[in-house]
Amino acid sequence: MRLTMPSGTPEGIPLTVMPFREDAVIGTMSLATLVRLVPSPRQEEDPRLLKNASGHDRKHAELRSTVQRTLKSQKGKNIPEYAEYIAGGILGKHGSAWSTPPITLWHAGDVAAMSEELVPESGLRTLTVAPDAMVIAIDGETQTTAWHDIYRDPEAFGLTYAELSRRVRIPFELYLGISPADARQIFYDRNVKGIDVAKNLAMSMDQRDLATRLAYTIGEKIEVETSGSRVPFGTLVNAGKRQLTRADKEVVTLSALRALIVTTIFGAKGVQYSAANVHEGDLPPNTDADEVGPVVTRLVSRLITSHFLEFARRSAITAPAVMAGLGVLLHRATPWCAPADAVGYETVERLLADVRWEREPAYWEGVCATVGATGRLNFSGGVKDSGGRVAGALLNPHTDLGRKIRGRLT
Repeated sequence: MRLTMPSGTPEGIPLTVMPFREDAVIGTMSLATLVRLVPSPRQEEDPRLLKNASGHDRKHAELRSTVQRTLKSQKGKNIPEYAEYIAGGILGKHGSAWSTPPITLWHAGDVAAMSEELVPESGLRTLTVAPDAMVIAIDGETQTTAWHDIYRDPEAFGLTYAELSRRVRIPFELYLGISPADARQIFYDRNVKGIDVAKNLAMSMDQRDLATRLAYTIGEKIEVETSGSRVPFGTLVNAGKRQLTRADKEVVTLSALRALIVTTIFGAKGVQYSAANVHEGDLPPNTDADEVGPVVTRLVSRLITSHFLEFARRSAITAPAVMAGLGVLLHRATPWCAPADAVGYETVERLLADVRWEREPAYWEGVCATVGATGRLNFSGGVKDSGGRVAGALLNPHTDLGRKIRGRLT
């Protein structure tokens, strides 16, 4: 007797998906499904494991290497932090303010099966991935590796398998049957065509960052008069740009306001935080956020209120390097400033009283600005490059730079 092989429903992993083009679908899957579909990149780069791996697994690793970077690059260093971030999100530590992008997968070859629409005209279908299918992450592999690390030892992240099963769904997009060349092109497009956000601008969006939170608090707290009406100062702070143009209605950027805040907190050392997170553990010794927040809010608010006309004119006071220098000066009025450097706020105002804020070379060229070929003054000097010179000029009126910004240099 000869038996025929079964020809019913194909075996494999079923996924509920929706097409968004003829060769690609989107959906969500459990973490257990992800680790079954996509092998750990760590294992695929381990020569000891590959030596004893099956032919299928070695072929998968070889195919992956044609469309992905190795973990020995910078992305490998990001994996532990990414895993902690994901675990923190699952545990509720970030509230609703966390997100991971959909993982971009490539299914090489034909799928085992694709059902008809589950609901007429909805597009929803069941896609079956064969157990030996070649599925590779062509974008989001750092995240994929982080998920593998969490799944391998959830207890190390404060999680359990039950929680991962109940609380996690991973969004994905899956490209079906495209060639390796097309997969490589998608990798290229995703990683090269996008424009990186400047780090100091990205920092101004981070609500877990103490300095950014204080910037928004100050923007809400201060009321200023402009165009005949009183408005929150925050409406005049641009959060989306590094530099303002003449057409912008705002008077200062959020990244510049943040530079003022970090140098008020740390003094001259604050320039290193212009593009780095400020956590409570970073604060000056014997202080905490409950003390630092109100003091910085009061000092910065007082400075902005008393000099708002210069902000409204978008004079030199709004340049990031100048804001950083002003923060170094304000730091002298904080309770945690070194006693030898501490001054009262009245001294701050006295040192600022005769500063010439006009955007003119006579006052700011060589301090934090240059004159271009057209003769126009350019405040392109960054916080780290020029903030220290501005601070020195503000704090020391009798030096050459101190006299220059006060119009006394002859």
